Amino acid sequence: MRQSTFSRYVAQLADAVNLQALLDQLADFLLQSGFAGGSYQHPFWGDVGEDAADRSLDGLKEAILQALMKSGMLTAEMLQILRGESTGDAAKDAELKQQLGELLDQIVQRLQEQGYLNVGEGGAPRMPGSHEQLTGREKERSAAEQVQFSLTDKGLDFLGYRALRNLLGSIGKSSFGSHETAYLSTGVEAEGVSKPYEFGDSMNLDVNATLLNAIRRGGLTVPLDLDYGDLMVHQAEYRSSAATVLMLDCSHSMVLYGEDRFTPAKKVALALTHLIRTQFPGDTLKVVLFHDSAEEIPLSRLAEAQVGPYHTNTAEGLKLARRLLASQRKDMKQIIMITDGKPSALTLPNGRVYVNSAGLDPKILQATYHEVALCKRSNILINTFMLARDRSLVDFVKKVSEICRGKAYFTTTMTLGQFILMDFMKRKTRKVS
Repeated sequence: MRQSTFSRYVAQLADAVNLQALLDQLADFLLQSGFAGGSYQHPFWGDVGEDAADRSLDGLKEAILQALMKSGMLTAEMLQILRGESTGDAAKDAELKQQLGELLDQIVQRLQEQGYLNVGEGGAPRMPGSHEQLTGREKERSAAEQVQFSLTDKGLDFLGYRALRNLLGSIGKSSFGSHETAYLSTGVEAEGVSKPYEFGDSMNLDVNATLLNAIRRGGLTVPLDLDYGDLMVHQAEYRSSAATVLMLDCSHSMVLYGEDRFTPAKKVALALTHLIRTQFPGDTLKVVLFHDSAEEIPLSRLAEAQVGPYHTNTAEGLKLARRLLASQRKDMKQIIMITDGKPSALTLPNGRVYVNSAGLDPKILQATYHEVALCKRSNILINTFMLARDRSLVDFVKKVSEICRGKAYFTTTMTLGQFILMDFMKRKTRKVS
């Protein structure tokens, strides 16, 4: 009777898994927004309700298993076992179940070793708890549910790179350089005619023009009489830096009606982070979540951010974004606001939050327009990306754009990233005034 040794095959299979391709398949699972509907220690990445994103190692292994099934990497016999069927040999069934658990363990271990994931205290359990039929070990299943995982900075950066590559591919672009403006300055790359050297200019000499000035002034002599006034330097395009605040609406409506609008927004934020870090190192990007109030979140925790049972306090979000931009000494300051709802909350002077769920309350609108006007006074451009097309909401967004001379984009979750990246790049050729 022919026999097969599965342990060697499974080890080779685990080594053959392309971790970057696997992470790309797991992106939706790793970045899902969930719903912070229960008790929590922190409103965005603490203990959350039953509908929250599964951050357990058990949930991760389930997602990896689904990805492996879709990629066709599992054998027909493994798939048969996962469907609850039998190969006809009890010993072989047990062996396959054992090897499936070890395969998932090895993949998780490789993700840890290569720095994409962190696993909580206690380490990775041996068997996938979400598939109790594969192990029959309740103790290890319980342990798998308790151990938590989180993305590392490397993992977040990789997801940002993937998101950016996909977005740029969809608009026919592959790379971007520094922000161009209409101004010229001295630099390394020659972009125009040379100019006389002035104190403070980069010493990027135009040798030919400098020697020609010396010859015109004193004739062709040996040694050549070179004077300070003869010096000419190349001009290059003035490269500006920008400070950006990405305002993300995390109110209840962002996950209503069977559509998750918040996760695509997080992907755009990660793509912008990677773009700025690699192509515009002088720029800054901060992320603000606005809901009943508003708060800045660290980029390292963006993947774990969630929506909740909140209203939309646009004015408070703009106030916080303006305060963050005020501390940045950049040539250009801008707010990218992503929302799908009407302003429905307002923070009163006494700290209480005034709420009108119907939206477009005159009191709330007046406060919101006031914050928009303050942004304009501070030379902060606001571009709004709206994920809804309600007529009253359209009028509100048009008014915001009119006050701050920004733009309004009515888009969908499918085209959100493309619009934001194209707008982000185009604004670098304009002076914000």
